[in-house]
Amino acid sequence: MPTPLLVVDNLHVSVEGKEILKGLTLTVNAGEVQALMGPNGSGKSTLSFCLMGHPKYQVTSGTIRYQGKEIKELPPNERASAGIFLAFQYPTAIPGVTIANFLRAALRGVRGQDVPVKEFRQTVKTQLKALGIPDSFMNRYVNDGFSGGEKKRLEILQMAVLQPQLAVLDETDSGLDIDALKTVAAGINSQRSPSRGILLITHYQRLLNYITPDVVHVLVDGRVVRSGGPTLAHELEAKGYEGFRALAEPVSA
Repeated sequence: MPTPLLVVDNLHVSVEGKEILKGLTLTVNAGEVQALMGPNGSGKSTLSFCLMGHPKYQVTSGTIRYQGKEIKELPPNERASAGIFLAFQYPTAIPGVTIANFLRAALRGVRGQDVPVKEFRQTVKTQLKALGIPDSFMNRYVNDGFSGGEKKRLEILQMAVLQPQLAVLDETDSGLDIDALKTVAAGINSQRSPSRGILLITHYQRLLNYITPDVVHVLVDGRVVRSGGPTLAHELEAKGYEGFRALAEPVSA
């Protein structure tokens, strides 16, 4: 039996008084890579920020259970310490802060204690090698002057160093050319683990040419309207989101 890692049930979320998620339900099991696909405005990024506890996103009803516990009231730092990771669609630049210092601070925050220098260096060295990233990368300032591909590789490096139980990757393929897309996809594939759940949030099927998901969800107008295997992404590519929009409409009494 699969082990449920994240269970979202009938989730309703509002932003500045406007309802964005309208009864979203999904389950991510340990060991699975799941893809959540939807058009602009469907609520994909709202879900990602809500899972991480962004205060702007108000849960009005429904539940978010992680490892069997309700986490709606937990602040973002406690969710991170519990093993939840979010890779942003638009990572922020932090001039003056090196990647080495940033990663060490992030690891310290997640663990709740300092990380010995020797252990940190060995962890980073191992992950840099696995992801094909040069050591010189660590001396650069966080996302400062980075290309789209470099920003996304840094997000994957963070995931590799922090080793979360649940990784939510919000449109990791956004703005990438084909070479960068292949590199990032290879990095994500390297992080697949029997104990880790990965939720890929994306517009397009192209990322799934290089990452085979266990489950694909179609999100339209704040609801998951269809779930299935990898072939669902190809059906979506053929039909477009309009072919699924009718499934999101409330049934009349």
